Amino acid sequence: MSEQCCMKPEIRDFGAEPLSVNIDQLTKINQTYRTALWTGKQMQVTLVSIPAGGDIGLEVHPHTDQFIRIENGCALAIMGKSKNSLCIWKRINSNYAVIIPAGTWHNIINTGNTPLKLYSIYAPSQHPFGTVHETKSAAESTENK
Repeated sequence: MSEQCCMKPEIRDFGAEPLSVNIDQLTKINQTYRTALWTGKQMQVTLVSIPAGGDIGLEVHPHTDQFIRIENGCALAIMGKSKNSLCIWKRINSNYAVIIPAGTWHNIINTGNTPLKLYSIYAPSQHPFGTVHETKSAAESTENK
């Protein structure tokens, strides 16, 4: 058996190199609000941890499709065509996926008592290579510049 099997997994942006990882494990051990795991030209994978009662905040990505997979916890997914027309409300938990077409307003709200663990796939990439946001407020301060 390889020594690598017993090592603590590394969480960092592996760039556009081929990669095979246990995404479930990495998502669950991630302690940051958002960390880019893989950033390519056409796609990006980020790991996200949302504290109990927290959310990603109502947002829209005009030119980016997004796939969100819940690995641990429970949440409310809200989506709609406009900020004032959020007609999709769905309770979600582990093993659920949320698929968000470009231009769709959305929010994911942690309704549980533990951190919500998820990973997100953006196509094309949404954040700069190597993005690490320790907290939501750090993410918001970077994105509002």
